[in-house]
Amino acid sequence: MGKHFTLTADDSHQLGAYRADPAGLSKGGVVVIQEIFGVNKHIRAVCDRLAAEGYTAVAPALFDRTEKGFECGYTPDEIANARKFIANPNWDAMLKDTQAAIDELKKEGPVAIVGFCMGGSIAFLAATRLSGISCAIAYYGGVIAKFADEKPKVPMQMHFGEKDQSIPMSDVEAIKAKRGGDSEIYVYPDASHGFHCDERGSYHETSAKAAWPRFIDFLKKHLK
Repeated sequence: MGKHFTLTADDSHQLGAYRADPAGLSKGGVVVIQEIFGVNKHIRAVCDRLAAEGYTAVAPALFDRTEKGFECGYTPDEIANARKFIANPNWDAMLKDTQAAIDELKKEGPVAIVGFCMGGSIAFLAATRLSGISCAIAYYGGVIAKFADEKPKVPMQMHFGEKDQSIPMSDVEAIKAKRGGDSEIYVYPDASHGFHCDERGSYHETSAKAAWPRFIDFLKKHLK
């Protein structure tokens, strides 16, 4: 359904991206931000699924500044290798590349951003620091708690798993305390990290199927 193409950030860096377009008139754009596994089969599938919902989706390759075209799966060795990209993350550079994807989608109408894991953290930072988006959705963003004093400039929705080993519930409670008044925050009692990804062992179908309609309804509400 989708195609690969090139985005250009405002510092002239060129990065790869994947784009999926709806069959009919677009309801707006959604920037889809990757996990540490790159713009892989799963992230492309999320884009395709959003296109089927009527949105134009673009997933920028945020690791292209370090390694062009990186993508991988979920074996223990692949996960260990992928962690190198976030040992010392350059959030500013990744946000610069995220802004390029937002700008690319503006001609489709209002733009949202959704991210998973590392991408969830970037979606939150996009809501607080970037321009041109109407709403943001974060699935299990691991460092949101660190940045939770920053106030989103647009409506924000967050999804967490209560059994997530990498995001303790104390972090989620801290996020709720700081951002609960201005953000929708959902916790799924039987879900762990990565519960949305049906290619991972941590996939939790019930939670994933509960979160997706909330996400789509949020888009419908804020992309008008």
